[in-house]
Amino acid sequence: MKKIMFVCRRNSCRSQMAEGFAKILGKGKVEVASSGLEASRVHPTAIGVMSKVGIDISDQTSNALSNFNAVDYNAVISMCGCGTTLPSEWITQEIFEDWDLDDPDGQPIETFHRVRDEIEQRVSKLIDSLFLKKS
Repeated sequence: MKKIMFVCRRNSCRSQMAEGFAKILGKGKVEVASSGLEASRVHPTAIGVMSKVGIDISDQTSNALSNFNAVDYNAVISMCGCGTTLPSEWITQEIFEDWDLDDPDGQPIETFHRVRDEIEQRVSKLIDSLFLKKS
């Protein structure tokens, strides 16, 4: 079982949506968590746009990255371009990617939809790539 950490600034929108997609798209293949450089809340609009595609993230929680250990994860994905500010142990894992996605917080609903759809595509590719590599 591969383990993925999605990390963002506040663990409110992008990382929460990624966690939701990975739980569904990688069911039985991956364990997933999300965190932020600081914890906040799961954004209500993120919950809403995910429910529109049949994924319920209302039970997810916002967590601080400091609550986790980098060595427990095979893949670490920075959602917001914050990779340069992560502690070094997080960026030296088997897979590290910095997706640098737009922050939909405070933006029109169309931005939430666009970012959600981009996250879905990237999470799907990530999960596929985890199982194409020899372990």
